Amino acid sequence: MNAEDNQITLVLQRITAGDRAAEAEFLRLMYSELHRLAERQFRSERAGHTLEPSALVNELYLRLIHNTTVQWRSRAHFYAVAALTVRRILVDYARATHAKRRPDPSRRVDLDVVAVYSDDHAHEVLLVDEALNRLAEWDPRQARIVELLFFAGLTVEETAHVLGISARTVKRDWTMARAWLSALLNGRSLDSPPADETSWTNSAGGE
Repeated sequence: MNAEDNQITLVLQRITAGDRAAEAEFLRLMYSELHRLAERQFRSERAGHTLEPSALVNELYLRLIHNTTVQWRSRAHFYAVAALTVRRILVDYARATHAKRRPDPSRRVDLDVVAVYSDDHAHEVLLVDEALNRLAEWDPRQARIVELLFFAGLTVEETAHVLGISARTVKRDWTMARAWLSALLNGRSLDSPPADETSWTNSAGGE
């Protein structure tokens, strides 16, 4: 654990212990990281979002700080919880947006496009969320990898650190999970978990 990781871990533990003064220190240490997590969802130049990066940062911070059920352990633990929280926030906004729009059921779902939040892709965000729930039934680790890479925007190395596995394992699981999700999201009937990288990549059209 480097000095920055250790400092953040200690602050998180103070928050868990009820030290209110630690919240301001946590915000100072992590605000730029929270912005990075949020801004990854808005790389598109499309306008008209109902959710902006600053709003996502504020919502993310409030949900994390006031989640009294979490016993913070480390910076890696923070990222794991943050990824799940980003997912829940985006799904909440997508549901609200989806209720006001009529999606095109024939439109192909592209994971790279959906990874950048847009009101135009609210329906696809909901589909990805449902698909991830199904993937978690087959392989919880692969679902967590997708969550960290997709919703939190972590790198492969950061994801490996959070999950305590090798970067090679993250890359392998991400390749299989991505192909399986793409196949499921685009209408293929999948009755087995992602198990073979080559076969699933082929079934997903080489993605």
